[in-house]
Amino acid sequence: MPETPLHFKTATELGRLIRAKKISSMELTVLYLERLEKAGAELNALARLTRDIALQQAKQADSELSAGRARSPLHGVPYGAKDLLATNGIPTQWGSPAHKDQIFDYDATVVSRLRDAGAVLVGKLAMIELAGGGGYEHASASLHGAAKCPWDKERWAGGSSSGSGAATSAGAVGFSIGTETWGSITVPAAFCGITGLRPTYGRVSRHGAMALSWTLDKIGAMARSAEDCGHILQAIAGRDPLDLTSAPGRFQFSPRNLASGKPLRIGILRHDYSRAPEVKKTFDAALEVFKKQKFTFKETKYPEGVPYDASAGTIVNAEGSAAFENLIRSDKLKSLADTNQQAGLIAGLTVSAADYIRALRIRALAITTLNKMWQEYDALIAPTLLLEAPPIAKGLSEVTEPWGGNGGAGNLAGLPAISIPMGFGKNHLPLGLEIIAAPFAEQTVLSLAMLFQRETDWHRRYPQNSLS
Repeated sequence: MPETPLHFKTATELGRLIRAKKISSMELTVLYLERLEKAGAELNALARLTRDIALQQAKQADSELSAGRARSPLHGVPYGAKDLLATNGIPTQWGSPAHKDQIFDYDATVVSRLRDAGAVLVGKLAMIELAGGGGYEHASASLHGAAKCPWDKERWAGGSSSGSGAATSAGAVGFSIGTETWGSITVPAAFCGITGLRPTYGRVSRHGAMALSWTLDKIGAMARSAEDCGHILQAIAGRDPLDLTSAPGRFQFSPRNLASGKPLRIGILRHDYSRAPEVKKTFDAALEVFKKQKFTFKETKYPEGVPYDASAGTIVNAEGSAAFENLIRSDKLKSLADTNQQAGLIAGLTVSAADYIRALRIRALAITTLNKMWQEYDALIAPTLLLEAPPIAKGLSEVTEPWGGNGGAGNLAGLPAISIPMGFGKNHLPLGLEIIAAPFAEQTVLSLAMLFQRETDWHRRYPQNSLS
């Protein structure tokens, strides 16, 4: 393969180049600011360029690195943050026309921790309004318009971390931060051909993040490699007294040597591929990479009898509408871009206490039931989705292909998962492979993903014409 352009290198590689003084953080930051400013117009990926902060942080990074002080592998690397993370003095619009003038006087914990790691914030990235709290029928349900997939600008980048997926894929940031309640990291990662890590619920503090569902929201990394995601998670994870749901302890990225020790037990999640034969073909080829290892494999499925999706949906509807009740009861609700989402938020207020409590009890059952799977398996593997990025013009309700996906059960139980590129579909658009593991088993998820990425170059592919 030809030499990878600088802006398409992984965050890990960029950090090494900066520390080796092959390039300065300032030079890299200027490059990404230019690309992000252009990508914002072409892909609707940008909410706000943070030029002044970026240049100041890059200057500080270069000064510290010249003095021999390297804060982390991300020191000096430019990144973008999903625009539901508070940034002191910078508009945080939540993708919502109703919040276009909103400014906080503090930083989200994730933003603070990345600053402490020496990363450089070059921009706030666009998203589906209110992270799709009321459901959304159209990719254009955003203050910034429909986010375009860099591989085909007539296709959707996915949501709700739309800008994070598109900007990372287009080489407009070194990495990005997204959030997931139900597929909002893994879906845009799959559609845009990048790597997206959804950590265990509570692994990363949500202080300063817009709340959609207090008991389901998670913050994670979107990058060009699993190794990148490991370094990012190490920087942002850990207990935070400002978020009482955050889990104790830090995360020390230490990928496992999977060739030694007891062979991993891999469960292959069953799907109906009758309408997605090209996905099965690509997935079967990806499985062969893992089957070269001395792992054991067995087809499986999530235990039946638990309404994972319905329970997760009830929780999101109830908690999302509670979080946005003031908006729902105001005239500003009518300013949202998607009228279907307006209706969905209103409907969420009608979820009864009995239905909500029943959903919480079912979640407890789901966690207990799914945890029994980890007695038999170390990880589960499946296609992230059964389709490529859909056309923007169709609207999500008109997509007739089977979506597949593993988000309902995994998010309901707060399980860690990663989506990595595994090849291309019938329209030569990216397809994702998802790896899921037990709570707080991110090392396993990352190690398996890194193994796959050492043996393949799908994560090295990039959209040739992502920017005109």
